[in-house]
Amino acid sequence: MFQNGKLFLPPPNDGSDWKELFKKLAAVGAGRALGEDGFPAGPWTPELLAEAISQIDSNRAGVDLRTVQLWFQENDRGISAANIRWLARVFGCDDPEATAAWQVELSAAQARLQAKRREAKKADSRAPERPDLPPDPKVDDEQSSSVEPTPDAEPEPNADRKKQRISLARRSETLFNGGSPLNLPAAVFAGASALGFLSYILGIHSAVYLRADNVAKEVGFLWAPNWTFLFMVLLPLFFALVTELLAFWTREGRVKLWTWSDTTTSHDDWARNVEGASFSYWAVFLICVLFAGVFQWIGVCLIPLLEGGADYATSWGTLAIVRPEVISVPVSIGFTALAYLYMCLCFYLFFAGLILLHTMIHDLRRIGLDATVLQQAGSQDEVYELCLRLMRGIFRCTILGLLVALCMKAQSSYLTSNAKNILDWLAGDLSSALAGRDGASNGFHYRMPTHYSSLLVALSTIVVFVYGSICLRGIGTRFHKPLWKMAAVVTLLFATYLLVDAFVGFSIVLGIGVFVAVFSLVDPGLGSRRSNEIGSRQIVS
Repeated sequence: MFQNGKLFLPPPNDGSDWKELFKKLAAVGAGRALGEDGFPAGPWTPELLAEAISQIDSNRAGVDLRTVQLWFQENDRGISAANIRWLARVFGCDDPEATAAWQVELSAAQARLQAKRREAKKADSRAPERPDLPPDPKVDDEQSSSVEPTPDAEPEPNADRKKQRISLARRSETLFNGGSPLNLPAAVFAGASALGFLSYILGIHSAVYLRADNVAKEVGFLWAPNWTFLFMVLLPLFFALVTELLAFWTREGRVKLWTWSDTTTSHDDWARNVEGASFSYWAVFLICVLFAGVFQWIGVCLIPLLEGGADYATSWGTLAIVRPEVISVPVSIGFTALAYLYMCLCFYLFFAGLILLHTMIHDLRRIGLDATVLQQAGSQDEVYELCLRLMRGIFRCTILGLLVALCMKAQSSYLTSNAKNILDWLAGDLSSALAGRDGASNGFHYRMPTHYSSLLVALSTIVVFVYGSICLRGIGTRFHKPLWKMAAVVTLLFATYLLVDAFVGFSIVLGIGVFVAVFSLVDPGLGSRRSNEIGSRQIVS
């Protein structure tokens, strides 16, 4: 039977539950438009059905592809009341009477599925070790179903929106996974560029002051790599990699692994995994805004500017103390407040990216991908490449995080040295090492809070990488060799960070570490792909 140019099937009323009914209708292609030859176009696929539901005019929210994929899978999950309405529109071929009939049939099928689940729970409760315990007669099925949560039903879209309005975790995840992948990196780059232009207008982009020991120091804003190179290159690259990896995992990786795994519990829901780390997001937000932002700005910039000095090395933020003719104290207070606000928000996003990387690894474990699932999968090589792609993305993010820590510590160390600018500082250390001379000692002793904050950045980044390595090592021995290569690079970069300004000649170690980091970013496989291609060519020949 055809209606409105689509294949129409009347409700069967055969007592099928939701899963059985949907499986038959999807296989037939009920509600699909006829082909050019006038015959049915074929069965539904998750992509086609999701697109058909999203194209309904009154359905502004659409439907998530992952939700539709759950309908097609062999599990006990049902369908929400909102999606019953849209699915009835599809099966009813946009006819009001047919849509109403299908809505009644789908609701009844969903109720039958819930009844089966309750019976299964009752059967589980009547375990062999408790044969004499009858079910509680005071609570009937309808009451228990109304009180207990029903994991087989989807969450209502309106409820999801209410959670998202107050959820810092979901909003943070949306910044990475919503819209164009260029949005977040471009916003961070634009903010750093705006601060650079503003520093040029204020005249502190390049400024030299004479220290008390007659050492000239360049402390201009554009000469500080932890405010220019870090925010204009490293963090945008980090955000771009996290965005790309997150899109791959949520739209491709976890969907494929889920189909190979037998785990179908509610823990597999990505949104719930993100919500599960809500406390971590709030903790990081408070630390970044209050301590790294407000308190650090008050201690490092505001109080020294108001009192005329402190135990911290002079930088572009406190230049008004030694060169008031370049910038006044009120203007310096306003500019530093704006810069520190931008900085603390960017670093919150940085740590939010690390939390998302941890959530992806945790999601992999929750899906239950172990050696047994790998043996049952249709293509072990495809599973291996998929998991390895996730770990290589985390590896590249780890490299960028360590480079961020290197930038912060290098700038802090330079400010306490006797070099005129940071380039002379590195060149002087290199020449001293080659000539066998000792480095010039500094008679001033400054407090360096950036050393501590950079160490937190480095350790937090490494923790995520180590967690991912441990999880993947448990999957199979094929991951051991690439993980050892990645671990060697991460260890070298962390050692490079620790050795900055620790001895004469540290610039040589720094150069080697930066070279290895750039090579690893370009080729996270560390040459393994090229060697595999050469080996395959030799076998063919």
